[in-house]
Amino acid sequence: MNKTLHIIGAGMAGSEAAWQAANENIQVFLYEMRPKIKTFAHKTENFAEMVCSNSFRSNDNNTNAVGLLHWEMKQANGLIIQTAERHRLPAGGALAVDRAKLSTEITTKLKNHPNIKILNKEVNSLPTPKTGNVIIATGPLTSSKLANSILDETGKKSLAFFDAIAPIIYTDSIDMSKTWYQSRYDKGETLEEQKAYLNCPMNKEEYYTFIQKLLSADYTEFGENEINTPYFEGCLPIEIMAQRGIDTLRFGPMKPVGLTNPHKPQEKPYAVVQLRQDNELGTLVNIVGFQTKMKYASQKEVIKTIPGLEKAVFARLGGIHRNTFINSPTLLDDQMRLKTQKHIRFAGQITGVEGYVESAAMGLLASKLAIDEINGVKRPLPPLETATGSLLNHITKGAKADTFQPMNVNFGLFPTLNGIKNGRRNRKERYQGYTERAKKTWIEWLNSDPCA
Repeated sequence: MNKTLHIIGAGMAGSEAAWQAANENIQVFLYEMRPKIKTFAHKTENFAEMVCSNSFRSNDNNTNAVGLLHWEMKQANGLIIQTAERHRLPAGGALAVDRAKLSTEITTKLKNHPNIKILNKEVNSLPTPKTGNVIIATGPLTSSKLANSILDETGKKSLAFFDAIAPIIYTDSIDMSKTWYQSRYDKGETLEEQKAYLNCPMNKEEYYTFIQKLLSADYTEFGENEINTPYFEGCLPIEIMAQRGIDTLRFGPMKPVGLTNPHKPQEKPYAVVQLRQDNELGTLVNIVGFQTKMKYASQKEVIKTIPGLEKAVFARLGGIHRNTFINSPTLLDDQMRLKTQKHIRFAGQITGVEGYVESAAMGLLASKLAIDEINGVKRPLPPLETATGSLLNHITKGAKADTFQPMNVNFGLFPTLNGIKNGRRNRKERYQGYTERAKKTWIEWLNSDPCA
């Protein structure tokens, strides 16, 4: 048997898939259209570039579903998560990274792997069965030609949502006399982690002035064919949150809880804007939760009303882009294969999972399923009780096709636990139960012997 695998797209999912297959002695052909064809969001030529945020979110694998997914990927020799750990930055309980070093190391490893051949070219159409096994991991910014080819094959109307990017600021342009370093509730095991966030406090008047300017700012206008495109609820622009209610932001990304301003210890902030280190040198910070579709001039004007950011210098302004994903529950089988073209698998955000971690996890799984198929063996699917298995179930059969939207991993996708009642008081115990059960079943699945 010709042991080859063609992977289209070298983002989180494609890079992870290539690594997994190459390490199993599969010859991988990895296609990446950049730098020949650029996208709105990408700024470099590297693989696995983080474009929206530098955070892989919570690293707590005992009571958090995202942290559990980190853990599962590490147990499976996950390239993305292991590299992220090596380039970790202080972020309280979150796994934030130096995004440039992360993508540089991943790119170098994949280019130097003897079983991986890189092809810098755009794939314009779905590969034929003669190509062999294929994984499409082109992400939410799939080129229009390939997207149209997918639509021609599936006959389904494309689904899409808008995703936004937060601004990045030079640290030395921030007024430190008005700000302080502290993670909420001093969360973190080290002093560095406990001071991972730079906080900009607002009193009531400052907050409402900010909201007023935010709501009256100039925004990016959408084309006629984009007007009804929804936003992803887990990554809403700040102005959309503000439109939902004047206090929405201060009960969301600007909540002032768990923080004490050392400059005014007796005065509780009405709202707090947090900034997180974006590179290892600490010269850049990104504004947490500040995804936006404001035009550039308005972004500068609005953000400079925040105490401490009056003279902010921007390394990158925020933006918004249209993300495309397929209706996976109707189009994919339980092996992540296109039902009408079984030699093609889909992985990553194009399948309707949301987030760097989830995308990489689906790349890892798609690759493992393809490896088994190439080797002529088969093993059971990852159990629904695991974070990886719950995501697979969601995109292939668990979600309702008529309301399918991108989804982050969460315990709501897991089977319920016996003996632990639902409710706020039992939540931590229940989440610990989920993770303990998942870890046991994930290790059993990884160690299971495939059958011919």
